[in-house]
This record gives sequence, structure tokens and C-alpha cells, in this order.
Amino acid sequence: MGNTKFSRPFNAVLILVIASLACGQFTSAPAETPTAAPTATATIKPTATKPPTSTPKPTATPNAAATQKFSDFNAHLEKIMNDGYIDSANGKALELNPFKEEWAQLGWYNWWILDGKYADFVFKSHFKWSSAYDGAEVSGCGIVFGLQENREHYAIFLDKSRILFLMSRGGRAYEVGKTHGTGRVSFSNPAEANFTAIIKGQKAFVSVDDQTTEYTLSEDQSSAGAFGYTLLSGTNRDYGTRCEMTDTILWTPDK
Repeated sequence: MGNTKFSRPFNAVLILVIASLACGQFTSAPAETPTAAPTATATIKPTATKPPTSTPKPTATPNAAATQKFSDFNAHLEKIMNDGYIDSANGKALELNPFKEEWAQLGWYNWWILDGKYADFVFKSHFKWSSAYDGAEVSGCGIVFGLQENREHYAIFLDKSRILFLMSRGGRAYEVGKTHGTGRVSFSNPAEANFTAIIKGQKAFVSVDDQTTEYTLSEDQSSAGAFGYTLLSGTNRDYGTRCEMTDTILWTPDK
């Protein structure tokens, strides 16, 4: 598990990141003032919650609910292929364990990393999230991927009003640019939505209730690496921000 801090404004393109993990810590400043002192530090506080793990696709004798779940996902995958987001529907699907966490540190996000490394993939899940304060800043459920040993990574969050897509490199976070679509959504508090993230090379597609936004990833930062769940808190009040992910499947194409 790791935690990371960012600061506003988002429209400044660069977002200050300060991160720490159990094995180390680093701090950074905005690109406009690369020699400026960091504004905060963070230390992980271990919890009793274990990281999520992956569960293989059901065998030849799955229960009815699991069979229906994978049948629905296969139909979703076919649609994604027909829409041109992936080249083939041949691959391996893993059903991931349900995820439920809460986090109450304004402007910070935590991550919970799965075993293994992933490159191109399709992640599909049903998100439910809420904040203890209706006026909370950007917050919500998300995923982290392309996580490297030097802490570089990508992170995508679903807020009640927007998709926040970040790239962290060299201790700084940049907002990934949109190629097509607005990246805007509209939800109340609490909220829930169907979420799909498709990573294919240096392209990313994020679908929220079937409305898709396309992003172009950096040519000099790999999207292949560790993968996990992440949660961004938008308030310090009470439980902060709460996130629940269910009916979650992670698919990777055949090589």
C-alpha cells in the first residue's frame, strides 16, 4: 500500500506529488520551481486490511452467478473489439475480489497493489463511492497501473464531476491530456457507475456508463508495470471518502 498527495489547481497541468511507500520516501516540487522545498511529507500507517488478490476465471463447473458474470463480460469485450478499442477478444480474464476502503486525508490517495505485472488490459468494475462532506474536493475510486520500482505510475480516478487521469514521473504528477471526449460526468453524493478502463500501448480509453473518453499516454513512460486499486480522498471529515468496487474483472490479451 502506498499514499500520494497532490495539490490544486488541475488546470495548471502540473500537480504537486509527494509520495511514500513502506520501503522508502521521496518528495518533489512543481516543474515551474524545480528547486523549491517540498510542502509536505507522508508516512504509511499499516492497517489490518490485506491487499486485494486475483481469482482465476471459473473452471468448467462454475456457479450460475459466475457463469452469468463472465457471459456479460464477454459480450462487453466483443463490443469493445467491434468499436475498435482492442484488436481481439482472445485473452485471459481474472475475477478480482471485491474492494471496500475508506480514506480521510484531503488531497491524498492510497493504493493497494495486486500480484503480477500488467501491460495492455481491460478493467471493468461497478464503482460505488461517497464522501462524508457534500462539498468535498475531487475524490473517488480508481486504479493505478504502470507502477515502477521508482514509484512512477499512472492513476485514474472517477469523481462525481470528472475523470482525473494522472501520470507521476520524477516525483511530479501531470494530468494526462484528452484526445477525444470531455472526461466530464455528473453524479450526486453518494454515487455509483459502471467503469471500464482500456489500456492499449500508449492509448487509454475510460468509459463511464458507456460514455468514453480517449487519452494519449506519454511516449517515454511505460504503461506496463504493477497494477492495483486506488482511492482518492476529498475531505478530512469523518470517514473521508469511501470506495467500493464489485463485479470486477481484469482481462489481458493473448500475446
